[in-house]
Amino acid sequence: MKKKIEIDITYSIEKIDSFFDEEKINEFVSYILKDEYKENFDKNEYYLSLLITTNEEIKEINREYRQKDAPTDVISFAYNETENVGAVNMLGDIVISIDRVREQSSEYGHSDEREFYYVLCHGMLHLLGYDHIEEEDKIVMRKREEEILSKFNYIR
Repeated sequence: MKKKIEIDITYSIEKIDSFFDEEKINEFVSYILKDEYKENFDKNEYYLSLLITTNEEIKEINREYRQKDAPTDVISFAYNETENVGAVNMLGDIVISIDRVREQSSEYGHSDEREFYYVLCHGMLHLLGYDHIEEEDKIVMRKREEEILSKFNYIR
């Protein structure tokens, strides 16, 4: 049986943490998709590109694509903002700075693993159309993040 989700993970970092368990990442992303798409989940296969990188590299990406000259924790690029054509739903690219993950986990007082899954969840929700520009949308997105993270015991 073919995998429902193909996640192409690239690491442009020196040290790969133990929580970068590709099976667990796949399970986490699958849960988000199943929970969002419900009965329509099984109608497609899915593709996601994930880059784990440094502050330096994400700062360059942020400057080039978002005109923001600063590192950030996660950037999402949706492949198709409208309808998907074909059997594979090309979700998009998620870029995560492991440096920012470590900084934020220390700042918020939880594990690097919890923070990594938080930013991965945040990036996935952006690919699925969630946003946090307006306060009402931010409330909805934060609630979804907490629901998903709590399913995996990533609690604050």
